[in-house]
Amino acid sequence: MVILAALCWGLSGGIGGILMADGWDALVVSFYRGAIGLLFVLVWLALRPRGSGLSNPRLWFWSAIAGLGVAGNFAFYFVSIAEGSVAVAATLMYCAPVFVFLVSFALRLERPTLFKWIAIVMVMIGVVLLTRILETGAGGVTPLGVAAGLLSGLSYALFIFGFKYAAPHGTPQAILVIAFAALVTILIWTGDAGQAVAVLGAPTWPLFVILGVLGAGLSFIFYIVGLNHTAPAVASIVAMVEPVTASLFGVVVLGESLAALQILGMGLILITVTALSVHSRVG
Repeated sequence: MVILAALCWGLSGGIGGILMADGWDALVVSFYRGAIGLLFVLVWLALRPRGSGLSNPRLWFWSAIAGLGVAGNFAFYFVSIAEGSVAVAATLMYCAPVFVFLVSFALRLERPTLFKWIAIVMVMIGVVLLTRILETGAGGVTPLGVAAGLLSGLSYALFIFGFKYAAPHGTPQAILVIAFAALVTILIWTGDAGQAVAVLGAPTWPLFVILGVLGAGLSFIFYIVGLNHTAPAVASIVAMVEPVTASLFGVVVLGESLAALQILGMGLILITVTALSVHSRVG
């Protein structure tokens, strides 16, 4: 289930890249991904309404925070793809656990250790190699693309914290309903309303549906159900399927390319973040 979720997320990055190459705005693409996801989790909640916790104000508060995080994650991720490439955007987003650790250090929820600091430095080196920040005139990835990719990871970290603090007060499906409703509301106000309406009559509307089904509808359900039957350390490892799938989609389908140092940087990030997640959850 977790592998399927990660595979769906990886493919959704490539599909988003195709839609934005056709001229669709990143926020509009994010809106449809979230709106279709909302329909799926509403059905899930209707089928399993018991113990939802929807009468608990704390559930609403933390779920709304999670919704803000997932809205930022979707939007910044697609902006990063538009300004760079699917491979770079997906790998930068995979840095989310690093942001979780840094916030946890600041809030004293996690104890800093030498291993964790070394891992964070290794990820930063990987980001420098992947984005080619130090290369003068290096094309392909703009500063906005790099910033958006990192912000997508930071937003995902916010979603993780929101979901974690909402979990004791209600069911996963109730949390996701509130989170996706918050996401849709945010993107309605910030996106291009004219483009959003135009999607309904566009020949590419089936791609929007596939994006929503894979990128939010089925994937989040797969992931939540999968986590109930999978050790967290194992889930951390198989989550690497997402950036790898997205990168392969970008190279094979979208014709993107990566230099040798960028591939080295990508490998450094994927291996280090996975090791960091496993070390934390096992320890």
